[in-house]
Amino acid sequence: MTIALFITAALAAILHIFIFYLESFAWLGKGRAVFGMSEQQAHATKEMAFNQGFYNLMLAIVTIVGLVLWTITRPAAIALIGAGTGSMFAAALLLFATAPDKRSAAIKQGTLPLLALILLSFAA
Repeated sequence: MTIALFITAALAAILHIFIFYLESFAWLGKGRAVFGMSEQQAHATKEMAFNQGFYNLMLAIVTIVGLVLWTITRPAAIALIGAGTGSMFAAALLLFATAPDKRSAAIKQGTLPLLALILLSFAA
C-alpha cells in the first residue's frame, strides 16, 4: 500500500509541477493551447495564471516534503501528503462543478490526488 501511495502522490505532484510550468512559463504558448484560450484571453489572464501556477507548485512541494518525511515523522508526513493531495483534489472538484466544459481536465487533475488520498487512508 505504501509503495502505491508513494507512486500516486509523486505522480500527482509531478502533474501539478507540469501545470505550474504551463500556467507560469508557457501560458502564452502551450498553456494557451492546453487551456483552449484565444491569444487575447491569454494575454488578459497572464498575471492571474502566473499566480495560479505557483499555487500548483506549492501543493506539489507540500506533497513531496510529506513523502520525504514518511520515514522520519509519520504524523507530519501524513498531514502534509493529505494537505497537498487533498487540496489538489478539492481544486479538481471545484473545476468539475463550476466549468462543465473543463470536466475532462478536472478528472485528469483530480484522479491521482484522489487515489493518493484513498491509499493514504490505508497506509497511515
